[in-house]
Amino acid sequence: MTDESQGQPPAAKSRAPRDFSHAWRALRHRNFRLFFGGQSISLIGTWMTRIATAWLVYRLTKSALLLGFVSFAGQIPTFILAPFAGVLVDRADRRAVLVWTQTLAMVQSLALAVLTLMHRINITEILVLSIFQGMINAFDMPGRQAFMVQMVEDRNDLSNAIAINSSMVNIARLIGPSLAGLIIAASSEGWCFLIDGISYIAVIISLLLMRVKIAEVRRAATSMLVQMREGWDYVSTFTPVRTILLLFAVVSLMGMPYMVLMPVFAAQVLHGGPHTLGFLMGAAGVGAVVSALSLVVRKSVRGLTKMIPIAAAVFGASLVLFGLSSVQWLSMTLMLFTGFGMMQGLTASNTIIQTLVPEDKRGRVMSYYTAAFVGMAPFGSLLAGSLAHWIGAPRTVMFTGSCCILGALWFWSRLPAIRKEMRPVYEQLGIIPPRPVRLVEEQAGN
Repeated sequence: MTDESQGQPPAAKSRAPRDFSHAWRALRHRNFRLFFGGQSISLIGTWMTRIATAWLVYRLTKSALLLGFVSFAGQIPTFILAPFAGVLVDRADRRAVLVWTQTLAMVQSLALAVLTLMHRINITEILVLSIFQGMINAFDMPGRQAFMVQMVEDRNDLSNAIAINSSMVNIARLIGPSLAGLIIAASSEGWCFLIDGISYIAVIISLLLMRVKIAEVRRAATSMLVQMREGWDYVSTFTPVRTILLLFAVVSLMGMPYMVLMPVFAAQVLHGGPHTLGFLMGAAGVGAVVSALSLVVRKSVRGLTKMIPIAAAVFGASLVLFGLSSVQWLSMTLMLFTGFGMMQGLTASNTIIQTLVPEDKRGRVMSYYTAAFVGMAPFGSLLAGSLAHWIGAPRTVMFTGSCCILGALWFWSRLPAIRKEMRPVYEQLGIIPPRPVRLVEEQAGN
């Protein structure tokens, strides 16, 4: 069987551009340019809030367990509500869904800002507002992923749009934590929340300026439960999507919660302060940006499947070594590889699923993607916080990183079955050439 990672046919190679202009081809679409502009501003504020919230919780409680619990409380609503949100996204105007989620997220950030700047914030209020944000994310994430197709009319540019979006997220991830560290050290976490709340205005305006074909929104005649079952049947029976989501769930459960423990590493292991936390998260952001840019310059989704287990293994190994380090420069270097592996797997998984999934099930499938990515993280945060409380943060990330490596090995063993089921879809989309009829008949005869 031909591997989808093999090179393009000679004719395709001869037509391929020789520069890197293709790397930004998704930006030729007006709606995606608007989205890019608005999100570039808003995401910096989002990352500032993530760092500020973690540091605020640790400053108020000095507890790794409560760090994990707050993260759990903020993400568990996404796990519970994501399947319902996916059905709504497939039924509703996706742009309208995003306008509402961004508006509510702005209210949440401004509430955090007011309470913190007035010195009236406590752990209970942080928990309540984190739960509220988790409910918003349950609808925002599948809506955002499903809306990508409407922003990029040419499906051939979809993988490039996803890679550019990942680059944008991670450039913000590089800038946001660094700014947050400086602002917290100079004044208060509340200013980070305030900047985040104001930044949502940019993305709301960009969404309202888009020209979206309302005809693309289809009203369903079946019930919500029936549509939920249809989405589950597709995800659970289609081997490529099922296997990718299972590995994704393992990495999100065991690996992603390392971020919850970063304040502990910054303060106790590396003996630093909020600026150290910003440097660590910034280093992970640099690695993620490099990963995203390496995917931006790709011309096709071919070859991404094998990158998923490689990325998971790099991510896991970096976490194991990070747990052994007590030197800041070495820890920052390992964070580069951690960010690279995490983003390579995340973006490759997203791109392949978005390429494979039929349009009428996109919202529902991306809701399961959200559940695997964000929904498993609360359990991982609670697990990481509990383990760190008992055995220490370094041993915790060494254990969770080892689990990611085991997951990568399992996925690699499933690659032949995954490629077999992906091939007909890739042939139908014109991503790979169809096999000769004689070869198909010979394989059928065998």
